[in-house]
Amino acid sequence: MGVGKSTVGRRLARRLGLPFADGDVEIEAAAGMTVSDIFARLGEAEFRAGEARVMKRLLEGPRMVLATGGGAILNPDTRAALTARAVTVWMRADLETVAERVQRRDTRPLLRGRNPLEALTSMAAVRYPFYGMADVTVDVARGAHGEAVDAIVRALEDFGARSAA
Repeated sequence: MGVGKSTVGRRLARRLGLPFADGDVEIEAAAGMTVSDIFARLGEAEFRAGEARVMKRLLEGPRMVLATGGGAILNPDTRAALTARAVTVWMRADLETVAERVQRRDTRPLLRGRNPLEALTSMAAVRYPFYGMADVTVDVARGAHGEAVDAIVRALEDFGARSAA
């Protein structure tokens, strides 16, 4: 959340000549409502169930750059599909930077009515062990999106070289 997955993902897809999909946009299209509305009307559990269905569909499809929601990795089936069918990238940024970024818009249901840094710290305690399993980790804290794309491309090239060896 707040690391620039969608913006960087779009640019990365262009650079790699691949299609791009944003998990949240795909979930909204499948549900016919916004992520915020899904949380408000149906709750987080139903959002997560829908997210798992959408991730399964996308991961079984053609190659693409896919920006998953930060909580998608919590689902064991989604995690297994990512491991089997994708090269995963953790776009890592310090929580203070992320908290600063997410305060700019009130569109994140998991942060509503909460101190962003406290909420992000709680989520990180649960999610970071899974994020740490990513094939590639790239620090994207304060740099420009273009720098993040460059760093990811270099990391993917290094990963490919290691995998081929």
